[in-house]
Amino acid sequence: MVENKENNLDNNKYNIEKADKLRIFYSEEYNPWYNLALEEYLLEQVKNDEIILYLWQNEHTVVIGRNQNAWKECRCSKLEDEDGGFLARRLSGGGAVYHDLGNLNFTFLMERKNYDLHQQLSVILDAVKKLGIEAEFSGRNDLTAQDKKFSGNAFYFGTDKAYHHGTILYDTEIEPLLEYLAVSKEKIKSKGIESVRSRVINLKNINVELTLDSIKQELERSFVDIYGNGNTVKEIERIRPSEMEELEELYDKYSSWDWRYGMTPDFDIYFENRFDWGGLELGLNLKDGIIKEAGVYSDAMQADLFAKMAPMLDNIKFNKDKINEQINKLKNEETEAIITDITEWIAARDI
Repeated sequence: MVENKENNLDNNKYNIEKADKLRIFYSEEYNPWYNLALEEYLLEQVKNDEIILYLWQNEHTVVIGRNQNAWKECRCSKLEDEDGGFLARRLSGGGAVYHDLGNLNFTFLMERKNYDLHQQLSVILDAVKKLGIEAEFSGRNDLTAQDKKFSGNAFYFGTDKAYHHGTILYDTEIEPLLEYLAVSKEKIKSKGIESVRSRVINLKNINVELTLDSIKQELERSFVDIYGNGNTVKEIERIRPSEMEELEELYDKYSSWDWRYGMTPDFDIYFENRFDWGGLELGLNLKDGIIKEAGVYSDAMQADLFAKMAPMLDNIKFNKDKINEQINKLKNEETEAIITDITEWIAARDI
């Protein structure tokens, strides 16, 4: 979870840990399955005291969070079958987003011990400031300029390694947000194009001279200024999936139907609610009073938490005390507030 202290970033007050080695990767592909495969490959390969900045773009793509239900988040048939777009699922949590070539994605990859949200976001904010745009971190995962969102961020934590990635809207189209994303009524009460435009902004609307190359150049400079100690290595990534076995296997995963859509059954019982930290959908299939299959979907940032929850509910009695008993096993210092919200909500249900 992002603590409140992270919400007030001061670009002039860095508590900086220098890295022994910096690497900057660019993907020259616009295929989201390739780009996400490369992202996970870089995560696996990142070394001790090494920080990687990875810059990439997707064309005509909806990317959903790790624990989201594709069928509920995206008008999938229109996107893929009718309009030739891509549906992709990332490792991190959070909500569904639309990517086109007017958007630049960034990823910071490192060992968990080197993860510092303040420092990582400082690179983005410093670069944007050098482009003549004042910006700040606002809310649980947004960067804003002129009180409007230009960047959403999400996070993934493995056992030893982590990444933080996000978007930079510099000249993206707004209409597809409504055309392809099936936004819930709880999230957005008004679905009009103007209401969406009132909440987001392209950086080019603030600085008309802005180009993709200028953004990349400033991100490079800020990354090196904030993290570097003179041992910077820049690599332009041109690897194709067929040229590297490890990347090819990851590409197969990200492009597969099972990963993108999953086996989402028709549930006998379906509950959903929206909390301060995100939405939660709980689907259950029952046989003789036993939960035979559970599905847990969420746009919350804590991807691992909700990935672990569903299998813990299999083969237990359909009883709210039993359900909460299992869910409470996931409670720790980081998840306590979320687990408390969920169990109190379930306890109040008429089950």
